[in-house]
Amino acid sequence: MGPGEVVILNPHGFCAGVTGALRKALSLLGDPSRNPAVPVYCLHEIVHNEIVVGALRDRGMVFTDSLSGVPEGLTVLFSAHGVGPAVRREAAMRRLRVVDATCPFVTRVHTAARSFASRGLPVVVIGHAAHAEVRGILGEIEDVAGSAAVVSSPDDCSTPPLDGWGRIGVVSQTTMNSDDVRSIVEELGRRHAVETTAETCRATKERQDAARAFDGDALLVLGSANSSNTRRLCEVARTPRVFRAAAIEEVRAIDFSDVRRLGVTSGASTPEDFFNEVVTFLRGGAK
Repeated sequence: MGPGEVVILNPHGFCAGVTGALRKALSLLGDPSRNPAVPVYCLHEIVHNEIVVGALRDRGMVFTDSLSGVPEGLTVLFSAHGVGPAVRREAAMRRLRVVDATCPFVTRVHTAARSFASRGLPVVVIGHAAHAEVRGILGEIEDVAGSAAVVSSPDDCSTPPLDGWGRIGVVSQTTMNSDDVRSIVEELGRRHAVETTAETCRATKERQDAARAFDGDALLVLGSANSSNTRRLCEVARTPRVFRAAAIEEVRAIDFSDVRRLGVTSGASTPEDFFNEVVTFLRGGAK
């Protein structure tokens, strides 16, 4: 059975960075001069959403975790999460045609991190070390022989090598919990002289603010498990229960019968068609 009331949280659907990246991907795949027998490659998932990735794969895009998987001379799309300078040089050496779909907000973080490191400041990156966006940011710092550390919580701020640093530069992965970013910057400020540009992107923060403010029995977050901004929405919600689903089958499997007021939101890489399908189902328009 469905919930009593379904409340749509705004904003939802693709953010501007995702929209721009997908526009470039679809343009490549739909280029009338392209030989359909020759695939277009994408380094890593263009965005972290299996619906989006699956649709592009169906249209002929090949996803790879390494440039070594791209035959020399072919086209490669850099995902919205960005890459470091070493990856760009490798692509040039392999004579690959590069189409850059990096989110402009991520590019600004790269620029800030490189600027701090170029001035001789150790750089603290607030984020998750395994995330593609953070790897790209670290690549900028490494390219100018800078020092860097990745922290994901205030508890990390007292660990080596940070405890030996004085003045530092601080940047952030764009899809972090905005409250965590603020707390980490404050903790670093108690220990170091801090120069910072650290913040989550506007699209991420607006969604998090809406999730925090929602007053209901439960929140349904639509998006993939490997999507950082989707997971952060689950973390910041203040409802008694939080559900996450990446497919309509997962939504159908959830028992909402005792939920009087359900909020629905989505990660910034979740398609609007899927969002609308879920809302229609929850409101009784689909069985």
